Amino acid sequence: MASDKQVTFVIVGGGIAGVTCAEQVSKTLEEFDIEEQPSSVLEEKYPNLKVLQSAVKLLRAKEHLLQAENGQTFHYKKLCICSGARPKLLTQDNPHVLGIRDTDSAQEFQKRLSKAKRIVVIGNGGIALELVYEVEGCEVIWAIKDKAIGNTFFDAGAAQFLIPSLEADKKERSLPCKRARYTTDKTGADHSGASGGLGSALGPDWHEGIELRGTVQNSSGVRVEYECEVDTIYTQQEFLQSQLDTKKSELGLWPTYVQLTNGKIYGCDFVVSATGVVPNTDPFLSGNNFELAGDHGLRVDDQMRTSEQDVYAAGDVCTAGWEPSALWQQMRLWTQARQMGWYASRCMAADVLEEPIELDFCFELFSHITKFFSYKGVLLGKFNAQGLGQDHELLVRCTKGQEYVKLVLTGGRMVGAVLIGETDLEETFENLILNQMDLSRYGEELLNPNIDIEDYFD
Repeated sequence: MASDKQVTFVIVGGGIAGVTCAEQVSKTLEEFDIEEQPSSVLEEKYPNLKVLQSAVKLLRAKEHLLQAENGQTFHYKKLCICSGARPKLLTQDNPHVLGIRDTDSAQEFQKRLSKAKRIVVIGNGGIALELVYEVEGCEVIWAIKDKAIGNTFFDAGAAQFLIPSLEADKKERSLPCKRARYTTDKTGADHSGASGGLGSALGPDWHEGIELRGTVQNSSGVRVEYECEVDTIYTQQEFLQSQLDTKKSELGLWPTYVQLTNGKIYGCDFVVSATGVVPNTDPFLSGNNFELAGDHGLRVDDQMRTSEQDVYAAGDVCTAGWEPSALWQQMRLWTQARQMGWYASRCMAADVLEEPIELDFCFELFSHITKFFSYKGVLLGKFNAQGLGQDHELLVRCTKGQEYVKLVLTGGRMVGAVLIGETDLEETFENLILNQMDLSRYGEELLNPNIDIEDYFD
């Protein structure tokens, strides 16, 4: 076994939260470690950073001791857990069910798709939204439990605005990806597509650089099955031997079959499970006394500290345990993982230097920028009127094929917004939400396309 090592900081996790935390702390600290396959390029960028590619075997929080599977043991002063989340797969160990979570699973998806004529996608989150839009040359059956697509991010009105894009010709990408992305060292990596899901989470550009094309020259697009979930997944043999009251010959011969709760059955080449994630806390719980939130995340206070002394957490693995701002809510998104990783690094450094620190301003207002079917998407504040009950009003402006704008107001003050398309309104609305200006006298004029609202509130 390798000898024990005394270190000031250990960061566990090679996703965006862990990388961001490492980048920030590297500027002031002598040495710390990142676990779980981050890119070695970080070592070149930060000479005072050591990268260790190994999973965690053991954590003894009371002893400030962490052991990696490769045998190395670290005695730390501060530990930050950024181990992300794992997919909530429909079923475990089914070779016909694939979860998309990290780079390896995305590549496995590309490999399988290249031989597929039809896939079934289950889920209504961010990865499902992008996947059904990006896939070409393959029929897609998209099953969602909701009445409209994308209800995690927007309402039925926005869904109707986006639906035509599923059948339209794909827009050319005009802008290159400028977001930093880190990949794992492929040496000895397992690309079997196993559903462990322990790699770093995919950012919003996860499909860049890989071709998502099936074998059908002229695919018949996307078919959405609303308000249903998976009832049963059959292997080919199980389906043929079943007593289901259906004309099996009409369904054709497929590697697997999916029966939905609405009674419909589809044969397909494979199933994509995109039904959310669960915080990856299991490797750290045995023998420790972490307080867990209702969603199984490590509960953290307003300085990203867990219930175990000198152990912090950031990103998808943690759950905010402080009283949030009226305009912020936690969502397990790429942007929040980055913010939490950055803030956690500041909290750890401040604690070591015995300096006070206040909750970062990024937790004052929820904001997220992404893409919806090639449209720019901006979400601000209580964009879906979260927690407002009936005490709110909505203002909506929609221009078919160009933009969808929704404002959420309560008591005459803007508390949320959804902007889809090149609206150039995000900065103005962000300021109006933050300053809580009374907008009652403007009414629907706030979204009058003939008024330059940017100049009006400048």
